[in-house]
Formats: sequence, C-alpha cells, structure tokens
Amino acid sequence: MSVLYLLIFWPKESKGSRYRFNSKFIGTTSKTKHLAAALSALCLLTLLLSPVILGAPISPAEPISQAYSLALYMQKNTSSLLQTYLQYQGSPFSDPGFSAPELQLSSLPPATVSFKTWHAMDDGERLGRAQGAFLALTQHLQLVGDDQSDLNPGSPVLLAQLGTARLRAQGLLGNMAAIMTALGLPIPPEEDTLGVVSFGTSAFERKCRGYIVTREYGHWTDRAVRDLALLKAKYPR
Repeated sequence: MSVLYLLIFWPKESKGSRYRFNSKFIGTTSKTKHLAAALSALCLLTLLLSPVILGAPISPAEPISQAYSLALYMQKNTSSLLQTYLQYQGSPFSDPGFSAPELQLSSLPPATVSFKTWHAMDDGERLGRAQGAFLALTQHLQLVGDDQSDLNPGSPVLLAQLGTARLRAQGLLGNMAAIMTALGLPIPPEEDTLGVVSFGTSAFERKCRGYIVTREYGHWTDRAVRDLALLKAKYPR
C-alpha cells in the first residue's frame, strides 16, 4: 500500500501580493500558483503510477475459485444435456442404455486419459489441454445447435440446453485464460478446430456427431473439475 502525504498551505495575504507562512515570505502570487500546479501534477502522477509500481502481483486463487465454481455448476447439468439430446434423436440413440464410446471425432480431443498420465502433467499442460478442448467444444456445440435446428426444429428445450452449454463452455474458457495469465503461462491462440464442414452430411452422421459432442462435453467438464480442484488446493484463497 502506498501512502501519499499532501501539505496544504493556508496563506495569509500581506503587502506586495506576497504570501506569509510562519512569518517568512515564500514568493509572489504568480510563483505560488506555479508551485501549486506543479505539486498537483506530481500528486496526480503519484496516484496513477503507484498501483503499477507498488501493486501486488495478481493472485491466481480468485480466477481458480471462479472457474471451479462454474465447472461444478456445469457438471450438474451435463448428464441432463446428453439424455435430452438422445431423447430427440430417435432409435437407436433414444433406446435405453444406448452408448457408443468407440465413436470419436478427429476435430475434438477425447477427455479420457490414464491417471498416471494425468498426474504427471504440470499445471500448464493440464490448463493448456483443457483450454484447447473447451475452445473446440464451443465451436462444435454451435455446429450441433445448427444441426438440431434443422433436424429437430420443434425442440426448444434441446436447443436452449445446447445454447446454454456453449455459453458456459465459453465462460470456463475465459476463466482458464485468466488463470493462465495469473500464473504467467502463455495462452494458446484461438484456432478453427472444425475446419471444413461438409453440408452434405447425412442426418444419421449429424446425429452421431452431436452425440459425441454432448458426451465429450460432459467428460471434459468432469476432467476440468478434477484439474481445478488440484489447482484450488495448490493456491488457496
């Protein structure tokens, strides 16, 4: 904290347009005005520069806590999103117990990783991979939303949930960028993860794509909670 002391003179005018302070002449009215202006400018400069020069480094604890709270909130809704999505796609997606873990997208990194590999990662690697994944998810969720607007235009609940998931993924992406900035880590540049999308893709292929995206959204959210819990313990508030 910087402390700024200001001396305020209450002058008494005497003959010759001079100011008297403690029975000593300190200058003419013109000189005193120039001195006051200089002091004011110096005080203003001190107030502007002191936070930069003397301010404490940004703590990562606050953005970590915010990101962790958001990830936990997202985690409560990922299962509902996936089930709602499957319900609107018809058979075989809506069949009880449907699961196809072998289906993957080359443009979307899978969240599955062995504990040994995950535990060996440093903070920068975990955050970098999570940020890359949620960047891809925001773009893929937009695509899935467009697909469903075409395939299931009469499903406002599903479309709303997809839009909300995309916004939350964007929010978590911003929180992770703030964490990386606070930790002094480089933020990866945004990329077009989708690339060229074929507009001739069949309805079944688009339904499969949406299933993979909503499934991986849940898996990456679970992984983000685990990543952020580790950081939260490392950088307590």
